[in-house]
Amino acid sequence: MKPCTHINLELLPQEKTKMRCRYCHLTLASEDLQDGFCPECFETSGNKRYEFEEVKRLDEPPARYRCDDCGVIISSK
Repeated sequence: MKPCTHINLELLPQEKTKMRCRYCHLTLASEDLQDGFCPECFETSGNKRYEFEEVKRLDEPPARYRCDDCGVIISSK
């Protein structure tokens, strides 16, 4: 089998902004807050809680690429 030279690379999207509920601490992507309230709090207690805080990353994540030929994921640092 011939080794892959990873010539056909595709840039993978960065992680989306994460939000954390201040009550139950559920963490989910901001795009998943369709109605604006915490789905976990609503399911368990019936209360619609709208208090969230953004989860900050301490370090900048490296760019990630996927080889279209062999499927390997490559991270740049």
